[in-house]
Amino acid sequence: MLTVKTPEEVLVILETAFPPRPVPEEVPLEEARGRVLCAPVTAGEFVPGFDRSTVDGYAVRAEDTFGCSEAIPALLTLQGEIRMGAGAGAALAAGCCAAVPTGGAVPEGADAVVMLEYAEDYGDGAIGVCKPAAPGTNLIFRGDDVRPGQVVLPAGRRLASQDIGALAALGAAAVTVCRRPVVGIISTGDELVPVAETPGEGQVRDVNSTMLRALVEEAGGTAAGFGVLGDDEALLRRTLDRALAACDMVLISGGTSVGAKDAVSRVLEDCGEVLFHGVAMKPGKPTLLGRAGGKPVFGLPGHPAAAFFVAQLFVRPLLDRLQGCSRRRYAVPAVLAEAVGANHGRAQYMGVLLSEEGGVRLARPIRSKSGLITALAGSEGCFCIPRDCEGAAAGEQIEVWLYR
Repeated sequence: MLTVKTPEEVLVILETAFPPRPVPEEVPLEEARGRVLCAPVTAGEFVPGFDRSTVDGYAVRAEDTFGCSEAIPALLTLQGEIRMGAGAGAALAAGCCAAVPTGGAVPEGADAVVMLEYAEDYGDGAIGVCKPAAPGTNLIFRGDDVRPGQVVLPAGRRLASQDIGALAALGAAAVTVCRRPVVGIISTGDELVPVAETPGEGQVRDVNSTMLRALVEEAGGTAAGFGVLGDDEALLRRTLDRALAACDMVLISGGTSVGAKDAVSRVLEDCGEVLFHGVAMKPGKPTLLGRAGGKPVFGLPGHPAAAFFVAQLFVRPLLDRLQGCSRRRYAVPAVLAEAVGANHGRAQYMGVLLSEEGGVRLARPIRSKSGLITALAGSEGCFCIPRDCEGAAAGEQIEVWLYR
């Protein structure tokens, strides 16, 4: 008999039983996307390092253009031309201007740039400006983006492409990130055969090993496979010992129920402790979590869809935690396209396909039994019917939790 925890209680256990202990390592910037920063990144220089123009035009002293118009242009002396990648040269004298390209340096003394469209080159060294420019017009000033000492990215941030760009601007050729947690994956069951094999009568392909490997890697971990085991308790114990020696976390799928061949709980009690066995959710009730040598060991249901939901709800947050990253779950509002009944007494999770019709985001529930997985392919997220509800009506507003 299982003594179940609610999903909310499980998340609390994860937070209290496994404090984050990220291990720092330095990686080249080009390998840092998707990694979690182990320490905040602080700017050591100004970005940009000089005042620069945002348009093609003429750098000017704004006061020299005040009151000008198309009828009475301001006449300025062309002091010179600034080229891309070169310095701004001498300071701009009063009554003068300097031709400058987009992104070019602006000389000291200039506090605005007039667009080419509002200036005319008379060909004799004189430039006519027919539209006044306020100070700061068409300029990015030194340090407008970043100043020395400014925290650009906080610790715990999972680096995205825009973050890589910011780090490149700072000249960070290498970054200190958290080491990827290594996750051992074990599948159990006499009925399982490798993916490449054709199942015989009573056999099925081992879906969970490949699916869990992909999920671990999506979450920033490194997956280590320990094979497909038959229902052999002694073999499971030996394999778990090897996985614990090499990994930071272990996922075992199958063998988590209460039958004679369901040995995961007994093995965990023998080598560590079981923190809980059973979650009040559908699918995924026989989930268990143990701790051995201070490391988390998940026992996931053998049914692929159940294993998928449990991994999304509990394994991913713990992987983030081990990397020092506080993962935020993103929910979007949607209208349920059709009614769904629920199993009273357990939180029920269902995958959905999202679409938009008439400006309304619709969530179409994927009706799939826990032993099936292909129906979930293409789904963007899931929603939950709480344990004290008997279902959700068509047209009801729900929150869809996105997988990514």
